[in-house]
This record gives sequence, C-alpha cells and structure tokens, in this order.
Amino acid sequence: MALGRYNRVDNNNNKSSSYCSTVTIVIFMGLCLVGIWMITSSWVVPVQNGDDPAEEKKNQLKDQVETVIVDSNDRDNKPQFEDKPNDLRKDGPEKNLDVSLAKDKGKANLAAEKNQEKTEEVKWDKSKKDNQQFNSVGGEKNVYNSENLGGQGSENNNEKPHSIKDDKKSGSDYAEKKGDESTSRTYGDKVDKNDDKVSDKRSADQVKKKSSNEDSPKGDKVFDKSFVDQVKKSSNEVFPKGDKVDKNNDNVFDKSSDSQVKKSSNEGFPSVAQSELLNETMIQNGSFTTQAAESNKEKNAQSSSNSSSKDYSWKLCNSTAGPDFIPCLDNWEAIRNLPTNIHYEHRERHCPEVPPTCLVPLPEGYKFPIEWPKSRDKIWYKNVPHSKLVEFKGGQNWLKITGDYLTFPGGGTQFRRGALHYIDFIQKAVPDIAWGKRSRVILDVGCGVASFGGYLFERSVLAMSLAPKDEHEAQVQFALERGIPAVSAVMGTKRLPYPGTVFDIIHCARCRVPWHIEGGKLLLELNRLLRPGGFFLWSATPVYQLKAQDVEIWKAMIEQTKAMCWELVNKTSKEPINKVAIATFRKPTSNECYEQRSQQEPPLCPESDDPNAAWNVPLQTCMHKVPLDPSERGSKWPEEWPARLEKSPYWLLSSQVGVYGKAAPEDLAADNEHWKQVVTKSYMQGMGINWSSVRNVMDMKAVYGGFAAALKDMNLWVMNVIPVDSPDTLPIIYERGLFGIYHDWCESFSTYPRSYDLLHADHIFSRVKKRCNFVAVVAEVDRILRPGGKLIARDDVETIAELENMVRSMHWEVRLSYSKDKEGLLCVQKSMWRPTEVETLTYAIA
Repeated sequence: MALGRYNRVDNNNNKSSSYCSTVTIVIFMGLCLVGIWMITSSWVVPVQNGDDPAEEKKNQLKDQVETVIVDSNDRDNKPQFEDKPNDLRKDGPEKNLDVSLAKDKGKANLAAEKNQEKTEEVKWDKSKKDNQQFNSVGGEKNVYNSENLGGQGSENNNEKPHSIKDDKKSGSDYAEKKGDESTSRTYGDKVDKNDDKVSDKRSADQVKKKSSNEDSPKGDKVFDKSFVDQVKKSSNEVFPKGDKVDKNNDNVFDKSSDSQVKKSSNEGFPSVAQSELLNETMIQNGSFTTQAAESNKEKNAQSSSNSSSKDYSWKLCNSTAGPDFIPCLDNWEAIRNLPTNIHYEHRERHCPEVPPTCLVPLPEGYKFPIEWPKSRDKIWYKNVPHSKLVEFKGGQNWLKITGDYLTFPGGGTQFRRGALHYIDFIQKAVPDIAWGKRSRVILDVGCGVASFGGYLFERSVLAMSLAPKDEHEAQVQFALERGIPAVSAVMGTKRLPYPGTVFDIIHCARCRVPWHIEGGKLLLELNRLLRPGGFFLWSATPVYQLKAQDVEIWKAMIEQTKAMCWELVNKTSKEPINKVAIATFRKPTSNECYEQRSQQEPPLCPESDDPNAAWNVPLQTCMHKVPLDPSERGSKWPEEWPARLEKSPYWLLSSQVGVYGKAAPEDLAADNEHWKQVVTKSYMQGMGINWSSVRNVMDMKAVYGGFAAALKDMNLWVMNVIPVDSPDTLPIIYERGLFGIYHDWCESFSTYPRSYDLLHADHIFSRVKKRCNFVAVVAEVDRILRPGGKLIARDDVETIAELENMVRSMHWEVRLSYSKDKEGLLCVQKSMWRPTEVETLTYAIA
C-alpha cells in the first residue's frame, strides 16, 4: 500500500541520518534511494485517477471494514464511512485501519479479489441474460422497497443507486432504513443440502461487488447507513406465463430468481401501535439474509416452512356446479329438504355444516381476464362458458357470442339501445337525483348482467348489483367477469346483508320482484335500506303497459307506497329510444305522514327492532321511524360526493370511542391517513403489482373503509366486508360514499369462483382461525381469487407463517414476506395449479 511505503521511506531517512556523518555519504545514499524509488515507481506511486485499479482495491478494502461493522451485533457501531477516491489521506483513524487491514490481507488477497470481481461480473451477466429471457415470455419480477404502514411513520429516503457493470439500465433503486432489532423473513424456494455454503459465499461476493462501487461517479455514497440493492423490475405485470414449479417446494418461481440479490436491513421501526412494517423483502429461490446474527435463524425458518408445507394435501372439488361452485348456494342436500320454496328459499344461503377444504376446478380453456374498461364490452367465452342467457335474452341486447368472446352491447331489458341514454333519461326526469353528487351509492335489484351499474361508473356512481343464482345462469358471474360489482342474492325471507338507511337510490328495471304481495313485505325491506329522502326507481312494465295484469299490479303498488308514505315524484311517458317509462318514488324525511295515517298498516316497527341488524334476520312487515335527532344517522343527507369521503359524518360524535380507542372522529381521520400512507408508499411501489390490471378488489376486514378510500383515484372498486363478529362500522363506510356487505368468514361468500383480482386481509385470519377451520377459509380465498390475483395479508407472525405454508402448498408465488415485532406482511399471487386428486361433496350433488 502507498501509505505504508511512505512511512517506510521516512524511517529509512531517519536511520541514514543517524549513521552517516559526511556529506558524501549522504549524497550517495540519497542518489541510491532516488534510483530505487524510480525503479519501483510504477507500483509505489498511486495514480490519481478514478479508474486506477490500486485505488479501487484500496476503496474495496476500506468497504470491507465497513461491511464488518454493518454485520456486527454491536448496535453502537454504525457505518460512518462515505469514502471518496481522493479522501483517504485526510482520514487519520480510517487510514491506520486500512494499513492494518492491508498488512493482514497482503498482495495475494488483492489478486484473489480481482479474480472474484471477474467471477461476479460473469454472474451478473448471466442474471441479466436470464432476466431478458424471462421477460420475453411474459414473466414478471418481484420488487420491494421500504414501506410506511402508519400515518406517523417516517418518509422513505431515496439514494443514488449503486451501479453494476452491464446492468445499469435494468437496475431499480431501493433504499433501506437503519434501526434496531429488525427481522427480515425471506422464505425462498427449497435449497439443496450443500446450497447453504454456496449461498453464503455468493452473499459475501455480492457485498464485495457492491463495496467496490466500480462504476459510481466520484463522490457517490457507497454506504449511507444501509445497503442499496438493485433488483430488475419487469414492466410486464401480467401473471407470469413462463414460471416454473419446483415440485419439491410447491412454489412458483421465475427462471432468474437464483441470480437475484437478497436484501439485508438494519432498520428503524416505530412501535406497532403507531406505524406499520417499513421494509419489504423479496422471496427468491435459495434465499438468505445477509445479517450475520440472523442467517442461521433464517435458514432454519426456511427449512421449517418448506417441510411444513407438505402437510397440506389439497383435493379438487367434485360438485354439480363444477367450476361455478358456491358452497352456500349449491347445497342441494339442504335445498331438497326445504319444506317450501314459495318465497325463493331455494335461492337463499344454505351453508354446509362442514365448509369445504377442496379447491374449485377451473373451466377448460380458462384465460386471464380482459382488463377494464375493455372488459365491460367483452369477456372470454371460455371463462364463463354459458350460452343459455344468450338464448333467453338475445332479443334484449344483453349479450352475444362473438367468436371467442361474449360481447355486451350495453343493453338490458329496459334499455336495449344502451344504458347511458337510460341513465341520462332518469336524470332529466328527476333533476334532484344529481348522479355522482347527491346520489353516490345505489342498490340495483335484479341487475341481470349489471350493465346499468357498469355504465354508472361514468357518472361517479357506485352500484351494488344483486341477482339470484337462478335459471338465467351465471348473470352475476358475467357482471363480475366484466369488472362490475355484484353479489348473488335474492329477496326472499331474510333481510339483505346491509345496514339500514344507507342507499341513496334503489333501482329495479323489470326485476321480477313481486313488491305488492303479502303486505308489501319485500318493498318494506327496501324502505329499511333506503335513506330518508332517497329515491326508488321502477321501470317495470306495470309503469307503462296497459295489459290487465300490469294495470292491477300498478294499482296495488300505488296503494302500497301510499300506505308507506312514499311520494310518487314523477311518472314519465315512454322515452322515444328504449320505449320504456320510469316511476320515481321518494321516502319521507319526517314521521308526520306516519302519524297521520288513518290505518296503521303497515305498522311501525317496535323500538327494540334494530334496522341495522341484517345477518340471517327474518323479514318484518313493519317500518322504522325516520330519525329526527340531529345527532342521529339518517336525520340529514350526507355531504355531496366527493366531499363526503373525507369529512367525518355529522352523527359520529367525539363522545363516542372509535375502534382504535380514540374519539370516533379522530379515529376515523387517523385510519384514513394511515391507509393513505400504506397504499402510497408500499402497495403502489413495493409489491410489484400492476395496478392497471386490478379491477375487482375486496377488503376482507374494512373497518372504516380507509383502504378503499386510499384507492379512490384508481380505476377499480372495493367491496368492503365487515365481519359479523367485528365492530359494525359499515354505516360509516356507506356514509363516506363507499359500499360494502356483512359476512361471516366461517362460511363461503356469496360470489362466484374467480371473482376478484385482489384480496386485502388486515388482521382477519388470526381472528377467524380461532373459531373457524383455517384451511377452509384459505380454500375460500382460493375460490374467489382469480388465477394471477394477489392476496395481501397483514397479521401476527404465527398466522402469516401458517398462511404462507398453505399458499405455497397450492403452488402460489410468494412475492413478499416480512416480519417485525411479532407483526407480519405477506403478498402472494395465485397460480393456475389445480390438484389431481378429487373429493366428491355429496351435499353439492343435485
């Protein structure tokens, strides 16, 4: 080293001055020394050039010292070195440390490092080629970055990326934070017995490679209190078609995964109560952590994860419904034992006593769904291979078979020439409706293929579309495949699973519901759901046809709505294009009419009857009073959209305690800010999710709807689910201009298989598994999630580890796994894999 040699020259001068007393000897010795110096100047004198190999080696050795400090368990030793090529002579303590290290390593070590650099360049070249080959067949790469899960968490810091030879353009920049006691869980694919040594060697080599910083400009930071990794990010976010399945690990992985760089962190992590997981790690084949203190623990955890995943033996469900199996709607054993079906009992939910743990098969020839908005007009026929509805409704312009597609001209029974004209006709007839401002959330009963709801998106309106699973065959499935929100339900003997007074408008376009019979019991259910001052839009044939039956039904409807104090606001004449008319009724905003009725029929509900109680509650032939207290929900109309999304509801009082323990308005505001931070800083950047391909989203435990609110500017919709054993915050979600539904996750959801692109599960699984069969819950998640769809789960580490094992055994790709302070984060992607062994569900055989 140059510094050591300069010291040695100084010592020789001192010795020669002490032994030589004459000028001649001094001159002679001086000339000798000059001659020796000139002979050896080619390797003694450092060239002040950024490309000099000796200078690079010196920097590299210095960085090795830093690496030792970063990997140590001494929390007081923080990396303080930010070397620049020409600064070494100015650093006294660090210079001495370099000299000491150089003496220990020697010249042979420098030569070995040069060879190692060449080896690493070959590895990176190979990785680059593999990435290019994988991307060419439609693959995608896993990405990660720092995440802030809490509204009060710290910002992500962006650093200049470390350059890697021949791979500058493909590298992505990811900066890590430093902190204390961070645990990074990176369960990779199964590793051979001898692979640990190889992995450790590769890890050390990669750190050296990063430390050399060969291509960085002068002055760039090599370390800024953390490592900076580079991972190639693919722009093609469609589910990888070129993935391989490791039979020994039950995991889908990409071809270049074993060439990827793993991430090690020593991060700051605020308390779980105030913030969330700040860091995310990739899952790779042969993964490891580079923190020395955690490496052995990680390898044992990976081995345990891989071996425990073998315990799950999945089977394929055999049922009459086949690929369209809905366990609670296809329970033929229960349906056959019903005493009657006069009130559509056979279309209601009848869940099996033991929920299924098998996986629903895929339709033959299934393809990844067409993205929105194209999906509104056409879908793959083989994804929903049903033609009966085409035969039934072909003349009404619902749908057609066009080659490989099912196409939807935008029509329906009452708007054959297109839904938008029909929507605008309603607005013109009743200006107070004010689509997308006053009227934001509506219920569409008997929705068909949901074209009405599909086109209301263009007016900033959310429509909860519902229809039964009946002889029309998969109409709700058509809607969901198109990217339109819908659930399979029927107005029968039980209340619909929504709270009272939450819908701004309820719409029925020839929905075939007998509103007028049995004292208007079904119409009274609409009265429970409709806001005071809300509208009921009815465009059935009794409104505009003069057939005897239609005239009779219209008369009965007028009598019934008058008894309910509904006002007939408008009855249009036939509009010229679709040749239909619309009757608009309005629910009262006071109790004055109720009190002045000569006959109390239908009667008012008793005070003990809770209008929000809706899970498996029988229908009642009564009406609830209109709330009049200014502090009661329903006494006022919500703010116009979009102001209502951010503003706390007027009836949410500071005296009320929120879900998280704060005053309710503060609780809501904190939750809202929390999810903005998480979605913006983590979900949008750190999951490798192509959000343009995400349309149908479900939040399995929505609380205040903060996750959905954070996604409001995205071209998607979120079904907010409030579990029946959670605090009933669903009215708040509707008040904000969002929608949702009650559900018990011990049972199957009322939707078709392959309905959703993304499921979000925030601390739901740890609650559910205490009272349900967790395997059955995961099988239900598999049922409703599309192949290529994502599941983002946040929970305690034990639950996350158990969930990860299960999804790995179903050949799902684990894209991200991270834990910190007993909290875990998991992002996985469903594959096309289906088991070969079959399980026959006798109760599901017709």
